[in-house]
Amino acid sequence: MILQPILPQNIGVKVFLEFFAVFITFAVSKQLMMKTIAIIVAGGSGTRFGAQLPKQFLQLGGMPVLMRTIRAFGENRENRDGSFDVIITLPTGQMELWRQLCEKYGFVVPHRVVAGGETRWHSVKNALDSISDLADVDVIAVHDGVRPLASGRLIARVLDAARRDGAAIPVVPLNDSVRQLSGDGSHALDRSTLRAVQTPQAFDARLLLEAYKQPFDKTFTDDASVVERLGHKVTLVEGEPHNLKITRPMDLALAQYLLNQDA
Repeated sequence: MILQPILPQNIGVKVFLEFFAVFITFAVSKQLMMKTIAIIVAGGSGTRFGAQLPKQFLQLGGMPVLMRTIRAFGENRENRDGSFDVIITLPTGQMELWRQLCEKYGFVVPHRVVAGGETRWHSVKNALDSISDLADVDVIAVHDGVRPLASGRLIARVLDAARRDGAAIPVVPLNDSVRQLSGDGSHALDRSTLRAVQTPQAFDARLLLEAYKQPFDKTFTDDASVVERLGHKVTLVEGEPHNLKITRPMDLALAQYLLNQDA
């Protein structure tokens, strides 16, 4: 939101400068009071992973994956334009385990837990419905709970683009050749025109809430597709190769390797 001062006519230069200084101070303080909400979706069961624990609770660098993901936002120093409120969505049956893990690891990064839904869309909708006051919220970011290596720089890039354009997502080029299946077989696609989509995906807060007033559609693949259904353009920003989504044991091993390299 851009603030513009309304000045009376025939104002003197000295009075104008004093008025302008007060206005700038107000505008800056108002911006500094704005906050960003980060919704972290963690609904995995661990079925594909083949583990007893859901993948968001598996150990990575001495703590559960989900804790490391929350820290990327809750301890982010790159969000210069405000502060984060963190909401995580969890299946109801995992909430007590999460409470026990927070106690065990002394995890004190502020966050709020909301019950997840039947699908990712329903989980995000539940989180949005739990927000009682949007007065000081400028942007809402939505992130996968099992993407624990998103850097502060990446998060800042996405937020800056969302503040400017209303909707932004990080993407990376494809390395492998890709083919599209059809009724009579398949055909090659030009991978230079394709991008793999990551999270966090960030949006103007009121735009995202308006988008989620639409009824659920199984063709929604992520939050950007929900916003696009309203006719709003989504800006692409450069993602990070190491911002991987942990879905298989080899992903966890790679994430641990990358953490060790950064240590």
